[in-house]
Amino acid sequence: MSPVLEVADLLASIGRVPVLRGVTLHVNPGETVALLGRNGVGKTSTLRTILGLLPRRGGRVRFNDKDLATLAAHQLSGEGIGYVPQGRGIFGNLTVEENLFLGLRHRPDPSIPDYIYARFPRLKERRQQSAGTLSGGEQQILALGRCLMRSPRLILLDEPTEGIMPKLVNEIRREIAAIAGRGVAVLLIEQNLRTALRLASRIYLMEKGVIVHEATPQQLSADPSTVHRYLGVSL
Repeated sequence: MSPVLEVADLLASIGRVPVLRGVTLHVNPGETVALLGRNGVGKTSTLRTILGLLPRRGGRVRFNDKDLATLAAHQLSGEGIGYVPQGRGIFGNLTVEENLFLGLRHRPDPSIPDYIYARFPRLKERRQQSAGTLSGGEQQILALGRCLMRSPRLILLDEPTEGIMPKLVNEIRREIAAIAGRGVAVLLIEQNLRTALRLASRIYLMEKGVIVHEATPQQLSADPSTVHRYLGVSL
């Protein structure tokens, strides 16, 4: 099985400061992979460089065997790559439905919004409501729904449960699991270790702009010293 996403020896800088020093990882179809590490080690920069939002200084990014260096960032959603950024990127002055359809060149097959509303009943109930009036968790659900409107084959998620009440965290976990269950590949940045251990089939640990460890959730759960060393938390 060929990976959906292949990243090899990825280099990037912000100004003159190197932030990625040779990141290598891959994600298979239908697989959820978590990228974990302390704040400032380069996790978000990895996603942004994959997407072309941060210039690549070296290395290779391939999606379904296509080199993404040939594509501009705004073309990636048309290729089948979805992105839910940290902070959600919701337009608060637009309605829920306007956010869902934002950026689509053509009205999608009716089955797609029907599927979104079936998966996320809150969005259907609030579709004419201003998105800015939603709770943080509801906005995160809206961001996920908007991403799924494009029927992606790969989704990059940056801190999807950050600052969200526990009840909605569980709902978001279920939806991410359901997304992967439909064969969509997921690359997940997550500070909540419990969420990462529950959702991911493989976990990469990152430090100072490089991947320093790869493990399954079971292996990581049995290795508390590595968890504490790289994440600063106790199991």
